[in-house]
Parts: sequence; structure tokens; C-alpha cells
Amino acid sequence: MTVFSPKTLLRLAATASVCALLVASPAFAQADKPVARVAGLVITEGDLALAAEDLGGGPAEAANRDQLVGYLGDIAMGAKAALDAGIGESADFKRKLELNRRKLLLEEYLTAEAKKAATPEAIKKLYDDTVKGLPPEQEVRARHILLASEDEAKAVVERIRKGEDFAKLAAELSKDPGSGQTGGDLGFFTKERMVTEFSEAAFKLDVGALSAPVKSQFGWHVIKVDEKRQKPFPPLDEVKDQIAQYLERKAQQDVVLALRAKAKIERLDQAEPKKQ
Repeated sequence: MTVFSPKTLLRLAATASVCALLVASPAFAQADKPVARVAGLVITEGDLALAAEDLGGGPAEAANRDQLVGYLGDIAMGAKAALDAGIGESADFKRKLELNRRKLLLEEYLTAEAKKAATPEAIKKLYDDTVKGLPPEQEVRARHILLASEDEAKAVVERIRKGEDFAKLAAELSKDPGSGQTGGDLGFFTKERMVTEFSEAAFKLDVGALSAPVKSQFGWHVIKVDEKRQKPFPPLDEVKDQIAQYLERKAQQDVVLALRAKAKIERLDQAEPKKQ
């Protein structure tokens, strides 16, 4: 039998979730398909869904249904025993119950407002507005050969200028094991992604041009630029989930701020300031 803390039991009971529904709401049980009966209390499909959500898992699938039934059964039996013992009549319990009821109401309200804000139309509008407002950013695709000394770098530059293949020399000589295996290819990058000395040299080069040896904290680089382009903005399908999350969080924050602005808060535990 799974043992749950009093805090877990209280949370589920106080938020009008599984336990309270099982004990106090037979109409709810009749509205859903029965799954099990524990000590005379019916567990429904709806209860399983609530329990799966409460445990932070996915849908109440076959693989974990036994676990969920056991979870709900323990809670139902424990809550019924607590009610029989008069726990539900204590002033302290009623305060906790009311606080958790208010918290659940706020949570549901904020969830509903968030869903209203993150519509497909709102997501696309924010995406379009953001794309329009972003300044173009240049990227280059470059190769490099990393060497230990300036003399080695100069020698490599001469070999390339005499016709040797850059990629083959990178694979043979580069001290950068990652890019060396791909012919020195670093892929596309923006200026701020590389160390200053490297970026300044790479972004000044024309496509196809070869740099003189460039010193950085890693050693000496010989750089060749293969392509230049404006950095593409990710397509909507790739970022729509992040945009939706942003809109939801903003909507919830706006709701809370609006409620605070309208509310009249009186501190009854503090004396009113004396008028001058």
C-alpha cells in the first residue's frame, strides 16, 4: 500500500480533486465511467485523469492504471477515515481548505486566460511583428586550420596559395580536432559567436578569400570564408510553442497586475498613519 504524506492528502482534498469528489459528490461519479470501488467508494475514469495530472504524468494509460487506482484508493480511504475522525471540522483544516480552494480557483482562472491569449492568430501576429522588427544579422560560413605557431600558419598559407587543398590540410594539420575532421568547416556563425580576433578577420574577408595568420587565445588560425548570408529567422513552426508560452505567461502576469491595481488592500494589523 502506497503511503502519502498528510500534505498530499490535504492538497487533493482541499482542491476539490479526487478525494473530495469521491467522498462528497456521487453525481460526479455517476457522470463518468466507473473503474473501481474501494471501501465502497467509486473511482471513475475522470478521477484517473485527475490523478495522472496531479502526479505530473501523461494520460491515464493502461501501463499505469493500476498505480493510479492504488493511489486514488489510498487517498479515498485515508480521507474518509479523516472525516470519520472529525478532522474536517477543525478550524485549522477549514482555513487550509479555503486557502487551497482559492488557490485552485486562481490557477484555473489563469489557465483559462492564458488559453485565450495564445491563439493561433496571436502567435502568428507576434511572430510577424518580431520578424519585421529584427535588424538583419550577417552570418559567414568559414573554415579554419588551427596551428601552434605563426611560422606554421604562414607555411600553410603558402601551401594553399600554391594549390594544395584547404580541407585536406585542415584534416592533416589542424590542432582543432572537431573541425579538423570536417576539413576545417565551422558552419555558419554570427560575429559574437567567435572570439574577437577570429570574428573580425573572418567577417572582413570576401567569399573565397584566404586570411593571413590570425592569432587568438587558442593559437594561430588560417581562415577561409566559403559563404556569407543574412541570418535566417527560424520558421514559425519551430518557434510557435515558445511564442505560445510567452503569450500565456504574459497574459497571466497581466491578469494578476490588473487585479492588484483594482483591489483595495487594507492592513488590519497595522495602525493607520497619523495625519499631519
